Amino acid sequence: MPERAPKIVCAGVAVEDIVMRVESFPAPGSKIAATDFIITRGGCAAIAAVAAARLNARAAYAGPLGGEADAASNRILAGLQAEGIDCSGIVRLDGASASVSLILLDATGEKTIATRRGAGLDRLRPRDADALVADADAVLIDNRFPEFVTAVGRAAQKRDIPVVIDFDLATKPDDPLLALGTHVIASSEALRGTTGCAEAAAGLTRLAAHGGGFLAVTDGANGVYWLDGGSLRHMPAFGVGAVDTLAAGDVFHGAFALAIAEDRGLVGALRFACAAAALKCARFGGGDGAPKRAELEAFMKKHSA
Repeated sequence: MPERAPKIVCAGVAVEDIVMRVESFPAPGSKIAATDFIITRGGCAAIAAVAAARLNARAAYAGPLGGEADAASNRILAGLQAEGIDCSGIVRLDGASASVSLILLDATGEKTIATRRGAGLDRLRPRDADALVADADAVLIDNRFPEFVTAVGRAAQKRDIPVVIDFDLATKPDDPLLALGTHVIASSEALRGTTGCAEAAAGLTRLAAHGGGFLAVTDGANGVYWLDGGSLRHMPAFGVGAVDTLAAGDVFHGAFALAIAEDRGLVGALRFACAAAALKCARFGGGDGAPKRAELEAFMKKHSA
């Protein structure tokens, strides 16, 4: 690990999550009791920044939020700042609001989500993308606000630093945003929705026809699959008792970006990210379950075999 902590800039979506834990999902028209409740920040890039910060990176978040009158945006900003995250790259729009998600988690850790999308935020752009990444060691972008994150990705590309893409939203295989990534890691749902392929190997191979970077897909408890010289490789997930899978993918991406900046190599970075995601799944609270550096290192040492 370098003496100076790497700086990871995470650009994309931030959401307010309202999370409740229930024994099972309610039937239509029924009422059930919740056992746990939390209001916290969510969103791919925002939680990746939280994960990186807790793992001792110098983390920054950039993305669009609602104006000062939007209470949800204010709570998101305060929560990120409380983690020590540089939020100077946030661009706010008067009269607009952040997205808010209502999430139910059942006894197995599975989730059901309803989201009220923020309005007007997709028109925003970074104030100065080049300045935003000027001292970054790696950049992570999601694909929720394409125009905003494309500017950040291009600025990082000019500096020849890693660009990790959290490919969370289905698109088209030749989406130019994906071509900006040095490391593109999809969710299984996004990969299937984009390529029409049910199998990881076929989906990743189809994506590979449109770009030459590292390609992988996360598949929950099944672990992560990636292409290595045209061949499919697999790393199983760490076995933990899943309590809450919400934000596990976001934590994975933030940890992966940091590990790449720390020169851990691809396999080492994937293992680091899998361990971070596993620890998150073992606790309730969405992104609030992202682990600290010391506990992650202890977990990895315990599972070194």
